[in-house]
Amino acid sequence: MKPKKNPKADLRRNWVLFLQIGLIVTLFFTLQAFQWKTYDPAQAGKDVLNLDDLPQEEVPVTVYDQTPPPVEPPEIKIAPDDADVEEDEIASTEINLDDIVEPEDIIDAEPDEDVETVPFIFIEDVPLFPGCEDLDNNADRKSCMSEKISNFVGKEFDTRLGEKLGLTGINLVTVLFVVNTQGEIEQVQARAPHPKLEEEAKRVISKLPRMKPGKQRGKAVPVSYAIPIRFKVQ
Repeated sequence: MKPKKNPKADLRRNWVLFLQIGLIVTLFFTLQAFQWKTYDPAQAGKDVLNLDDLPQEEVPVTVYDQTPPPVEPPEIKIAPDDADVEEDEIASTEINLDDIVEPEDIIDAEPDEDVETVPFIFIEDVPLFPGCEDLDNNADRKSCMSEKISNFVGKEFDTRLGEKLGLTGINLVTVLFVVNTQGEIEQVQARAPHPKLEEEAKRVISKLPRMKPGKQRGKAVPVSYAIPIRFKVQ
């Protein structure tokens, strides 16, 4: 007859659980063994320090002489009588009506400091070229001014001068000028392959119409502007 076993009576069923419990118990006892301390009673008694056995030292008392030194009284000098000194005369406070300056006679002094020139790309309020006054945006005013100046130079510049001078190909003329605080053109400079082209560029730029001056922080300032002129000689 084959014996029958109850599946609940199988001890190998929960062997993992028993293994974990055994490891935990072993680890606990190991930690307790490491923390266990023993002391030698005889040695422990020797290391005790008795404060009553320490010798008492007497601290010497230092006495300072706190009596301040005697202060000598300041010497009092009697100033001599200044009978011979002449007293200053007090000026009269009366106002002479003839010395009053009328407001219309006041002349404002010219500023001694030169106003620094601001480049065109950094100016807050760009100079207004005639025909660009209706634009409110500063960027649109810059574009309008550049377009107006390019069109003006394209019409006035004599490109046939390059052929007369014997030049060929594409020629570049660089012009730099300043719009002053009055809106007028000044300090015109040019660089070109030939002096005649430089003179022609200065002539054309000097003919630019008067503009409304540019402003930086609400104050009129000179504005520098550069324009390249390119033309091709056939």
